[in-house]
Amino acid sequence: MIPRRLSHFIALPSLVVILLHAIPALSSGGAGFYRLTEDQGVFGTVGEYTIEDDDETLTGLAIRYDLGYNEITDANKGIDPWYPVKGTKVRIPTSWILPELPPGYELKGGNLVVLNLAELRLYLIKRVGGSLRVATFPVGIGREGFDTPEGVFRITEKLKDPAWRIPESFRNEYPELPDVVPPGPDNPLGRYALRLSNPLYLIHGTNKPLGVGRRVSHGCIRMYPDDIERLYRITNVGDDVIILYQPVKAGLRDNIPYIEVHRDYRSGKEPFQEAVNLLRRRGLLRMADLETLYSAIQEESGVPVRLTAE
Repeated sequence: MIPRRLSHFIALPSLVVILLHAIPALSSGGAGFYRLTEDQGVFGTVGEYTIEDDDETLTGLAIRYDLGYNEITDANKGIDPWYPVKGTKVRIPTSWILPELPPGYELKGGNLVVLNLAELRLYLIKRVGGSLRVATFPVGIGREGFDTPEGVFRITEKLKDPAWRIPESFRNEYPELPDVVPPGPDNPLGRYALRLSNPLYLIHGTNKPLGVGRRVSHGCIRMYPDDIERLYRITNVGDDVIILYQPVKAGLRDNIPYIEVHRDYRSGKEPFQEAVNLLRRRGLLRMADLETLYSAIQEESGVPVRLTAE
């Protein structure tokens, strides 16, 4: 029998949306990769959904459209995530900018997993000829004091139906838990896990999908059940995993610059200057409208914003 405190982790599985060729995310059940040219960093399409029923919530929409809690709420500031009014128009933020890889890192022919802690989102990237194939998934990460580490890691082990060997840090909070939680619906790791070259950390599923898009774990990376199954099937032992922190990202789409700004929960740097420095380094500053840039930084919506004057 699993202790009652462990029921804290139990919830229903999620729906998944990963869309092919940047089709708007307005229906569930798609599966595929986005295709990007080497010089294109912006992909996907922002959609809109109208609340039709008093029982609907932004958290439910996040699960339906494969978004994290942070993404759906940051894109819809001012809307109660639990009690949106019937008829409310909700922005579905299914557009992103690829994170910038570390200096000197060369993308080769295998899979590359990139996790941006600032946006709580994972990118699976594969070079195919002269283009990139990209799939992307929301994640939950370590809470304050148990921060998910940055760095370049590798996948060292793929685990199906893993047992959860409860770490000491967790046992200090929940001393009544057993030494090991076996595979099954009570296991917070879900059905699939990827162990990193820092063996203390896993990318794994969850039986608590409301933790995706939040900083709530003890350092491991949580994914919706269907998402981790897909990542598990595509990745290989030896694939690189880059974990970084980029609250501001920039990129091009159709030769037009975009900026994507997330809440900076840790660095304390001045965001406007950081954005200017990034655009200058990427050679995009001369193309950007600075008033639009300033507005995007103030909003921190997590949605790519076109940096042209309206």
